[in-house]
Amino acid sequence: MHKQAVNYALVFACGCATAIDTFGADSIGVVKTVKGSVHIERTAQSVDAAVGSEVFKSDRIVTGPASSVGITLRDNTLLSEGSSSVLELNQFAFDTTTHDGTLDATIRRGSLAVVDGKLAKARPEAVRFSTPTTTLGVRGTEFIIEVGDGENGH
Repeated sequence: MHKQAVNYALVFACGCATAIDTFGADSIGVVKTVKGSVHIERTAQSVDAAVGSEVFKSDRIVTGPASSVGITLRDNTLLSEGSSSVLELNQFAFDTTTHDGTLDATIRRGSLAVVDGKLAKARPEAVRFSTPTTTLGVRGTEFIIEVGDGENGH
């Protein structure tokens, strides 16, 4: 009887882990901090961001006045978006074994502070941040991008 219960527990645990891995594989990161009004625009809908909200490739993160959001990507890249900002997560892929992948994001308006994760450390040429007028390659471990109102793109 005990052996059968253990087998059922293992089957249940394995099945749940597979389901969690499959769902988590689509997520590129998670919201760690939220202050004020922060929205995630995804497939023609807008949802309020909350601590624990998952972010996905092609999401657009919008912060209101006096608001901010902190996001940790799957490779441990830290993104801190300031007030009145628009961040587009264009592309993200990361292989946890080889640390191969790509990160492409655009800051349309406002500010973004970045602390590089495993991807940028292993393959800095695969990480790109853009503004409406400039594309930045990553060569450092921490940096801040600010886009003024004159470069306001939607």
